[in-house]
Amino acid sequence: MSSLNIPQKASISNGVNNFVEQLDRELRLRNYSRKTRESYCRCVNEYITVVGNPLPYQQKYVEDFLLAKQEKGLSPQTINLYLNAIKHFYREILALRQRINIKFAKRSKKLPIVLSRQEIQALLATITNTKHKLMIALAYGAGLRVSEIINLYASDVLIDELTLHIKEAKGKKDRITLIPEKLKDDLRALLAGKKGSDSVFASERGGKLTTRTAQKIFEHALQKAGIQKSATFHSLRHSFATHLLENGVDVRYVQELLGHANIRTTQLYTQVTNPMLKNIKSPLT
Repeated sequence: MSSLNIPQKASISNGVNNFVEQLDRELRLRNYSRKTRESYCRCVNEYITVVGNPLPYQQKYVEDFLLAKQEKGLSPQTINLYLNAIKHFYREILALRQRINIKFAKRSKKLPIVLSRQEIQALLATITNTKHKLMIALAYGAGLRVSEIINLYASDVLIDELTLHIKEAKGKKDRITLIPEKLKDDLRALLAGKKGSDSVFASERGGKLTTRTAQKIFEHALQKAGIQKSATFHSLRHSFATHLLENGVDVRYVQELLGHANIRTTQLYTQVTNPMLKNIKSPLT
């Protein structure tokens, strides 16, 4: 049996495209999500194009590159994405043994934008398309990310048990979340005649809706309802968590429903719902 022709680690003579192709291949072998692969490859492609040949490793090159991003006003989260991608590239593709001793950018601690129960109802009332209205209602009522709602298949919906099986969500994790009972009949009607492999929210052309289409449906409803908050589709998930906590649901159960790995992520919502703060009266009378 002939030996497999396995390419060696990237060498100095490799072009930018070859570097990026090797990175994408390595990420696919590790089963990284398509979104993460695309982000890492884009970041590394830009880094190599700006800095030039990345061998030998010079920490100053990376620092200057990240500082330039910072000066352009990029968020700490985006700068950290670049740093993660560059670190992974040097470590896994170029087999760098030297430690990349650069601290992550300090993340901003903004509170999540939450819609009130009244705003959720006003939002839903503006949507005339039955399928679109159900999609937004389920995203809020089950605490789903936009990627999770569009990747929902008929077999994931357990109507009689009032649960959804969310598969390979963020971090490749499965979880179970709940279906609002008031959506039970609408979901049953939508799923009638569908096979288990069919998308719950299919596009008119067949196949699943795109992320952008779902976001545009939300944005249009937000504008039509006259809601001035800078809310996004993800605000539905923020609102789900906040309203559960306001209803007295233990934060550990909310963590499970959201699929957070760290409870500190879930505890951020307690800053929005703190009843002690809300009950304090201003001294201005």
